[in-house]
Amino acid sequence: MIIKMNHLNMKDFNKSNEGFMVSGRIIPTLENNVWSYTEEIFTQPFVKKYEDDEIDISYIEDDRKAVFFYYVDNNCVGQIKLCSNWNGYGLIEDIAVKSAYRKNGVGTALINQAMKWAKENNLCGLMLETQDINVSACYFYAKNNFVIGAVDTMLYSNFPSANELAIFWYYKF
Repeated sequence: MIIKMNHLNMKDFNKSNEGFMVSGRIIPTLENNVWSYTEEIFTQPFVKKYEDDEIDISYIEDDRKAVFFYYVDNNCVGQIKLCSNWNGYGLIEDIAVKSAYRKNGVGTALINQAMKWAKENNLCGLMLETQDINVSACYFYAKNNFVIGAVDTMLYSNFPSANELAIFWYYKF
């Protein structure tokens, strides 16, 4: 069951944020204005976890923002955080699924909910950014018909993750 965040369930925000195994990186290539990619496998995999987002009450009150939770037996196992972006796309700011529920359709159900929300808000599609080292996420977005629209080599240059590329994925309606 997917439910929009409200004052009663906002306690479930960030419950799905768990780490992921970094086993390699996506290597994007632009040729004839079309992106493709290969994968480099690391010899030493490691676990990475993103910091929790702060709860922002505007995601309950503002129609141009939303958070949706995915529940299994009244337990929140997934969430997607969205807002209306300046370029007419719905921006997926965050999507997270508890590790025990990954590869079971939870993420795809949340993406489908995001598409429904974006269409209801007259947006032209969805967009998001992830790092090249989040290989499983990149494959997930590709499987859900997102395409690479851009790669930013400088976005993380001022952080410990300076060696990561920001990959921007798009789904146009």
